[in-house]
Amino acid sequence: MKTTFTILGCGSSLGVPRADGHWGKCSKKNIKNFRTRCSALITKGENNILIDTSPDLRHQLLKNNTKNIDSVIYTHMHGDQTHGINDLRTFSIKNKKKVDVYANKQTLFYLKKSFNYCFFGTQEHRPILKPNLVKKNLLLGQGVEKIKIKSILVKHGMINCVAYIVNKLAYISDCNFLSKSNLKDLKGLKFLVIDCLRLNPHPSHFNLYSVLELVEIIKPSKTILTNLHSDLDYDFLMKKTPKNIKPAYDGLKINI
Repeated sequence: MKTTFTILGCGSSLGVPRADGHWGKCSKKNIKNFRTRCSALITKGENNILIDTSPDLRHQLLKNNTKNIDSVIYTHMHGDQTHGINDLRTFSIKNKKKVDVYANKQTLFYLKKSFNYCFFGTQEHRPILKPNLVKKNLLLGQGVEKIKIKSILVKHGMINCVAYIVNKLAYISDCNFLSKSNLKDLKGLKFLVIDCLRLNPHPSHFNLYSVLELVEIIKPSKTILTNLHSDLDYDFLMKKTPKNIKPAYDGLKINI
């Protein structure tokens, strides 16, 4: 059964354009420069596994005609990956049960503290989420549609971020350093979806030039750049990168 990976959002923390309408160096004439905050969807049959709940989640799910979410796996605790969590209420109400969410210990602590009502409920509302500690190997979904997912820890500035490997695709939305162990886990990929914030160096993200160096080491068949800031125009990146490296865009679907 075919598995599809959808980039729901590929923008950095403020999106493109920003809330004040600023497009930076991105041309507003190209729809692929319109970027919501990072999240992704793994689909197999009727099963949908969501990666992160960006602040733009409702818009992303409507745009991609997503009727259900079976479970959520989180990369890390930052707001641009978590603050759309309230939109999971829809699927808890629809399915009359809590939605399973998986995250590392640091992220679960943040989620429970910041969105207490989602996990413990209130006098007016029942809890909507069931917390689970992410494991190295996950098997999510129902029946023959179950999806095998491997998790690895990577560095994102001062914190750990969870990267996910599904079939021959790795999704690393926020990262600035990969260990020797990480590099070993990433060998033999068909697709590497990787953080590429901007041109200049950044203390917690890869930039374009560090990604180009990384690709020479990992040698995936194809690399897709995500977490793109407003100074990285889509057409500029298409001209700047080799044929096997492409910028992501919202709604990009990959058969894996």
